[in-house]
This record gives sequence, C-alpha cells and structure tokens, in this order.
Amino acid sequence: MYIGHFAIGLALKARYPAVPAVPIVFGAGFLDILDGLFIVLGWDRVTANLLAGPYLFFDNTFIDWDHSLLAALFWSAIWGALFLRDRRVAALAFVASLSHFVADWAVHNDDLALYPHAETHWGYGLWGKLGTASWVLEGVFAAALLAYAWAASARRGVSLFWPSIVLVVLFLGLSPWLSPMKQVAGLNEPWAHLLQGSLVTLGFLVPGTLLIRLVDKAESKATRRVWLGE
Repeated sequence: MYIGHFAIGLALKARYPAVPAVPIVFGAGFLDILDGLFIVLGWDRVTANLLAGPYLFFDNTFIDWDHSLLAALFWSAIWGALFLRDRRVAALAFVASLSHFVADWAVHNDDLALYPHAETHWGYGLWGKLGTASWVLEGVFAAALLAYAWAASARRGVSLFWPSIVLVVLFLGLSPWLSPMKQVAGLNEPWAHLLQGSLVTLGFLVPGTLLIRLVDKAESKATRRVWLGE
C-alpha cells in the first residue's frame, strides 16, 4: 500500500488536531522508510518481477526486519519513544506507525512474517488476487479517509485542498501505468534493488515532508483567521 498510508496519516491528524503532523504523517510511512533503507543495506531483499502488480514490479522476497509483526511493534515503539515528552503524542505516533502493518496486511502477498525468519507469512494478497483493481480499491480507501479528514478539518476552518491535490498526484504517479518501479525493475543488479530501496524511502520522506508543511500552513491560516475574528 502507498497512498493509503498517507490518507491514514491525514485522517489521524484531522481526528487529533492538537497533535503535530510530524509524528503522525511520518509515522504512517515509518516502516516503509526503514524498508527502503534496509533494502539498500542488503538486510531486506526484493526481486525484480515485471509481472508483480499492480505497481510494484518487484517481489518482496524478504522484508522481515521491518514488515514482520514483531518488527512492526518494535519500530513503532521506537518511533513513539521519540515523542515521549508528551505521552499522548507518543501514543499516536505508535498507532500511526503500527497502522502501516495493519493496512499492508490486506494487500501484501504472503510476505508479512510473525517475526524475522519465521516460516509462516501472512497477507490477504489483494495485490495478487485483484491486480489493477487493487490499485483502484486502494484509491477508494484513501478517498474515504480523505473525505473524513476534509470534513473534520473543515469544521475547524482548515482547508485540505492542497494536501488532497498531493494525494491525487501520488495516486496517479504510482499507478500500474506510470509507476517508476517498472523501469527500475529492468535494470541490472545491484542497481535495481539499490534504486528501488532508495525510491521507497524517498517516496515517503519527500511527499511526507510536503504534506506536513501544507497541513501546518493550513492550520496556521485557520488560527490566524480566528485571531483576526474573520
């Protein structure tokens, strides 16, 4: 899952507006930020597969160090611990990070272990079962969460117009037809997995930073209007 994680982050931020966007938005993508880094380091492994849909073009051969349940709990706890100055923020940071594993379970193809190197792997496998339709379903899921975030934010005078535009662009950019992973999968090793891992990490860091700035800007505008009595 990709766009769905950002949508979860925006929905959580709208539900808890007093909590800063950083622990929530980055938290929702934290496991994939680690995954990309671990792929580059060689701890996790992916294998190019041009038949892997809907927008992957790689098989997740081994991603247990960040996408097993035990690893997800561990890294989510680490992420939450970074914000322990405020226990409420720390708790939401943990929830945002762990939501990544929960959301991924629906789409991943039996590559989510209970713990690193466990024999049993989980994943309902919508990517494999539905193909392109799973990309559409992810869009519907993200749209529903975005609609909730939009309505909840609008009640406070906060506009999510630009964050919504970013999500639409990301959704289309990582489509079965425009996904850059297809070109990356055609490269020789080690460049294929090195670039794939780099794109996974940057694919959350760069849009995540943009979304956080846009949300913060929208929040500031709404606060300024309240101060001015508009």
